[in-house]
Amino acid sequence: MTEPVLSVKNLVVEFPFRDDVFRAVDDVSFEIMPGEVVGVVGESGAGKSMTGAAVIGLIERPGHIAGGEIRLKGERIDNLPEDARAKLRGKRIGMVFQDPLTSLNPLYTVGRQLVETIRAHLPLSEAEARRKAIDLLVEAGIPKAAERIDSYPHQFSGGMRQRVVIALAIAAEPELIIADEPTSALDVSVQAQIIKVLKKLCASHGAAIMLITHDMGVIAQTADRMIVMHHGKIVETGTVGDIIRRPREPYTIKLIDSIPTISRTGETIAPEAANDDRAFVEIRDLVRDFELGRSAFTRLLPGKVEIFRAVNEVSFSIAKGKTFGLVGESGSGKSTCAKMIVGLLRPTSGSIHVDGHDVWAGAHGLRERRRRVQMIFQDPYASLNPRWRVADIVAEPMKTLGIARNRTEVQDRVADLLTKVRLEPGAMKKFPHEFSGGQRQRIAIARALSSQPEFIVCDEPTSALDVSVQAQVLDLMSALQEEFGLTYLLISHNLAVVRQMSSAVGVLHNGVLVESGPVDAIFDNPQADYTKMLLDAVPDISKVA
Repeated sequence: MTEPVLSVKNLVVEFPFRDDVFRAVDDVSFEIMPGEVVGVVGESGAGKSMTGAAVIGLIERPGHIAGGEIRLKGERIDNLPEDARAKLRGKRIGMVFQDPLTSLNPLYTVGRQLVETIRAHLPLSEAEARRKAIDLLVEAGIPKAAERIDSYPHQFSGGMRQRVVIALAIAAEPELIIADEPTSALDVSVQAQIIKVLKKLCASHGAAIMLITHDMGVIAQTADRMIVMHHGKIVETGTVGDIIRRPREPYTIKLIDSIPTISRTGETIAPEAANDDRAFVEIRDLVRDFELGRSAFTRLLPGKVEIFRAVNEVSFSIAKGKTFGLVGESGSGKSTCAKMIVGLLRPTSGSIHVDGHDVWAGAHGLRERRRRVQMIFQDPYASLNPRWRVADIVAEPMKTLGIARNRTEVQDRVADLLTKVRLEPGAMKKFPHEFSGGQRQRIAIARALSSQPEFIVCDEPTSALDVSVQAQVLDLMSALQEEFGLTYLLISHNLAVVRQMSSAVGVLHNGVLVESGPVDAIFDNPQADYTKMLLDAVPDISKVA
């Protein structure tokens, strides 16, 4: 009988507090066989990531394993000394973390980090390790990998950073890979590449994969079996086909019913009653260039400067009260456009007008723009101050802009916003690190709403949310749009979300807007080959056998 790569029996993870004990993982048992991909799904806070952290030995104190056992190829590992557990990480157990920004060293190039990881576990020379590092980056879908290997993490988009993390995880060809939301920041085409890489690793090396995700489409494309978790417990397990087509538990049924579809199945979620046809946001011939390979010091020296054009003469407009979706692969220029539109990154050329006012025309209107224009960032961990409590994070815009009159009103508004994004008012007293990735993104959304803006730039606002919470957030955004006539720019790699929310859409490729128009026309009858490729890459759970 074949021995499981991973065996988890009756696992319990607890966090003691002053007057109580929180059980994050409650009597969880499962196995993963060689070459098998097991998907673990559930809402944020369900215990998925905590189970993965227990397996690899990275539970933050005061949390601890309070019961059960974990075995790797028959060897018990949960009771090993810390130095022995550390030797397993990277070599025998690879980890792809949910947040790539926090798992890469900002002071080292990605090449140095890859080479050090490879040489720590494999008997390769510096040159051999560098060649392997380039090959890994190519496998993970990094374009021009040989040139970009000496770049720093901040020089990559969010999706590209996540690909680097995946390359690091598979560098030593481990027996088990714990992939915690490995495709949450990736567009659909690169998501397909990463899924192919993970499946190839399983097939060629007999590696087992514990795939933690809220994306049922990824599970459908990748996993052999599936575990559904809720409140720290396993509520249902079985083959992917059985659970998706014949779910038994009410919680599983709710999750599957929440999955957005790329096909039009009814009216758009975006309201029509609250809008008019005038252009509230106008983008004309927007260009942004970046200098490559030069520091602040070397810019003073004579010589040729290599320029990278991230955004190339992009033009579109958004009517008052409507939603414009902007889609494309990571690195296509979507987030760069967003930063220029909200005033965080100065354009090389072109113009940006919001309600007739030039975003970059002097500082006299800065306060007014801050009130009227807000942004929901792609990475909630990086956009929230780790030293502030949630109450201060959400309240800052309304305090700065004088929206609330006194402390009681501020507290009431914060509590109301947290409730709307499905967090308890008691969350006000906590810090960002005390929340899961999905919960942090809800906090970021609450903060963006706190100034009562007219225009919100949403840069992947639901990328870290499970499908049921994603549906609630989209419903909330739609209700707010209808009530207040909000205008949205929705940037997303989730084409199903864009179809539900948007009345118009633009497709970016290598900084160029290759196609734009009404969302139904673009999705039902795409003209550009690139648009057709994106739509073809969208996973479809209805095709699961």
